Amino acid sequence: MSTSAAPSLVRASIQDGTYPRPQLVRADWVDLCGTWQLATDDADEGLAAGWSDAGSFDRTVVVPFPPESPASGVADTGFHPVLWYRRDLSADDLDSTGRSADRPTVLLHLGAVDHRADVWLNGTYLGGHVGGSTPFTLDVTRAIDPDRAAQNLVVRAFDDPADVEQHRGKQDWQRDAHSIWYDRTSGIWQPVWLEAVPELHVTHLTWTTDLHAGSVTLDVELNRRPAAPVDLRVEIDHETSQLASVTVQTSEPRSTVQMSVPRQRNGQDYETLLWSPEHPTLLDARVHLVPAAGQAPAAADGVSSYLGLRSASTGGGHFLLNDRPYYVRSVLNQGFWPQSHLAAPSADALRAEVQLIKDLGFNANRVHQKIEDPRFLFWADRLGLLVWEEAPSAYQFSGTAVRRMLTEWSEAIHRDASHPCIVTWVPINESWGVQHVAHDEQMRHYTQALWHLTHALDGTRPVVSNDGWELTDSDVWSVHDYDASPEALAERYRDPAALTTLLEGVGPAGRRMRLTGEADRGQPVMLTEFGGITFAAGAEDSTWGYSRVGTAEDLDAHLSAVVGAVRGAHLAGFCYTQLADTLQEANGLVDEHRRPKIPAERIRQIISG
Repeated sequence: MSTSAAPSLVRASIQDGTYPRPQLVRADWVDLCGTWQLATDDADEGLAAGWSDAGSFDRTVVVPFPPESPASGVADTGFHPVLWYRRDLSADDLDSTGRSADRPTVLLHLGAVDHRADVWLNGTYLGGHVGGSTPFTLDVTRAIDPDRAAQNLVVRAFDDPADVEQHRGKQDWQRDAHSIWYDRTSGIWQPVWLEAVPELHVTHLTWTTDLHAGSVTLDVELNRRPAAPVDLRVEIDHETSQLASVTVQTSEPRSTVQMSVPRQRNGQDYETLLWSPEHPTLLDARVHLVPAAGQAPAAADGVSSYLGLRSASTGGGHFLLNDRPYYVRSVLNQGFWPQSHLAAPSADALRAEVQLIKDLGFNANRVHQKIEDPRFLFWADRLGLLVWEEAPSAYQFSGTAVRRMLTEWSEAIHRDASHPCIVTWVPINESWGVQHVAHDEQMRHYTQALWHLTHALDGTRPVVSNDGWELTDSDVWSVHDYDASPEALAERYRDPAALTTLLEGVGPAGRRMRLTGEADRGQPVMLTEFGGITFAAGAEDSTWGYSRVGTAEDLDAHLSAVVGAVRGAHLAGFCYTQLADTLQEANGLVDEHRRPKIPAERIRQIISG
């Protein structure tokens, strides 16, 4: 194989938001979303009947929308634990990947399939994946039949709707949505796409920044160990100015590249490079993989990426962004749309969601019980919005639930650790799945282990062990309090002494706040759920919320009172419940179509103070 020139690369920081993997970008890719064939397999007979190659698929579905959703064209919210998908890959699909002698390997990417996926091409089993929130990649090259006009791609998804050991988040285990749980999102719900790559290629990048040292560290993962030494060349730019460039030689499948950023050491120039919601500065990066000098010619690989220089930590009772106290104004975001459920209705909708949150006066959002689409994280990076990433919960404690969580949570952190917008990890919410953690030592070991595991996988961000109450090890003392009385809220969080009394006792929900005698490390106290005010004119009997008002004027007055009480308290920040109405849960600041219930400028004034 002759040596090829390094591929032309785009600026990842200004991409248009459609690319499914925004921090590892190649120019050529093929979107496989659109109309697929679909079959439900309630009797689970498809495997034995050979549906992986020649099944009878009697319906169509619009991918990546789950078949429960209207956008899929199916809109069937019944229990269908086994779903089969089929799509032909045309010669044009394969050619559009840029497949060539230099890039002979064709990769199939699936952004998320809930919950277990198995994949075939032309009847050849390619592989599978367990976990409904994280991506996986399969090499389809050897299964491509050059004599066929079209390649037969089949995906089988298994998602037991009643399995409460599965990390399902807000997806209801009952047939109909009830209380704070919603219609399910089964099967494919994030983009499916193809790309062609060299035989030796980059598979993952992880960026870590050290503001004090003025340095950047990049972990580069390849698909295999190189047969001969290769050079990794990494370049980092700010707009038109190059900040760093380094080349290292490696023979390893995983390499660490350390770079000094001299401009970051200039105290007068330091601030211009930092990322924050107010100044979301992104740096562009290019990573080239080429044969080392003196080695046999081989194809080159090249990818674009971006990063943000920022730090996130806690101390002295504050949340710290870039080593400075930063007051967090966050909103709880379910990431659910009536027409498409957990899948975004479009790539543009993800940008609009981030912009809406900022327009309403928030500088952060807690994505609740969902590992959000990477394209949402891109817009949070680019537009400037802090994100608390939270794992979907299981609802029954067992060895199976623990093993599933350890795997999928690790994959989520691996996928998302380079996003500057993510400033906090939340593995558990409100003791869901560990309901007896206050009394069960095994459950307590689990919550502590998750805190330690998360820090082991990413030592650069705070971790909340169990958001809301019954905290073990935690970097934030987080409280959930839906008291509708502004006076009660102001009194409960009025000063450090009141906070100490709260943390050492029973919280607003009747649960102990802290379960261990851990010494105080200056963790901030934050009210990470409050509000929940329902306003749904004409739908009072079919909606649910923590408190209720009857008019827009009442919503304005009550929202202003409770937010004012919290803003005036001795807290490091808050998270208001919630952004948007979600099915029967009508306590959003905007309705399910993202229309503000009172003028957006008024909400912004209340939230921003």
